[in-house]
Amino acid sequence: MRRRSLLIAVPAGLATLAACGDDKSDAGNAGDSASPSAPETSAAPPPKIVDGPLPAITAGTKFGEKPTVAKGSGDPSKDLAVKTVIAGGGKTIAENDFVVADYLGQVWSTAKVFDNSYDRGTPLAIQLAQGSIIDGWRYALTGKKTGSRVEMAVPPTWGYGEQGNEQAGIKGTDTLVFVVDVKETFNAKSSAQGSEVAQDNKDLPKVGTNTDGKAPSIEVPDTAPPAKLVSSYVLEGDGEEVGADNSVLVQYKGVLWDGGEEFDSTYARGQLTSFSLQQVVKGWAQGLTGKKVGSRVLIVIPPDLGYGDNPPQGSPIKKDSTLVFSVDILAKL
Repeated sequence: MRRRSLLIAVPAGLATLAACGDDKSDAGNAGDSASPSAPETSAAPPPKIVDGPLPAITAGTKFGEKPTVAKGSGDPSKDLAVKTVIAGGGKTIAENDFVVADYLGQVWSTAKVFDNSYDRGTPLAIQLAQGSIIDGWRYALTGKKTGSRVEMAVPPTWGYGEQGNEQAGIKGTDTLVFVVDVKETFNAKSSAQGSEVAQDNKDLPKVGTNTDGKAPSIEVPDTAPPAKLVSSYVLEGDGEEVGADNSVLVQYKGVLWDGGEEFDSTYARGQLTSFSLQQVVKGWAQGLTGKKVGSRVLIVIPPDLGYGDNPPQGSPIKKDSTLVFSVDILAKL
């Protein structure tokens, strides 16, 4: 199983789905280890950003290749040093975006690599939000474009602070060096961009195909709900298939079959959600497994694969409710 990034905290997660799922772990957990979060005291004033000094990248110099980075020479800057090594031409990254990136991190003074995603074989989605990630990343990557390789040297003030990170072997005096290959960026207005798939079954809900970042419509038919799980493409993407043990970054909207009332939506919250398929109700896990990244999926969940006779407290969901979801799979984590 993948180890979660040392950089990220456990994000908010899928509010109702994970809370009453079979697994009691946090829904926002992007992996399986108890890796540390960004420091809770991460509220330092904005840093001055300078060009260097930065150690040389001596191997793996192309975008997407695992880099080898030399040991830092002399004393590092007390400011945040940032350099765009390879300039990408994609979307501009804003604070609070989710970036999908590969990265390597090491200690300036020893060149000890304490974390890298290249060996795990899967980039991670990291939200550039205070409290979710070390501040050095927030400030260094904001304004950069996807397709860029960015190198940064992060002093303790904008890293793990005076407490360091014992699990990673990072002392409170260590400046950290990162090389980051930014693959994609997503925000609250992101949508799946797949090809439309015919929705011909009149006994199933019809989902809107808009890709403007707004919540799609869900029209529930005036018929009895299906007894078995339904999972079908509304927009079919061309990305990788999602595995049963993967985590995903999604937009979603959920309504009740009975009456069509909306009970949960990332669109309404203005916040994307990431979660492991092992940490949500069975209908979600089964409905998204095998589906392609970049897709919008209709999922109809019968009670035995949803909440059954134990619905979330305070939710419009009642006992034995059939649930209808539109889910945009933005990234596999």
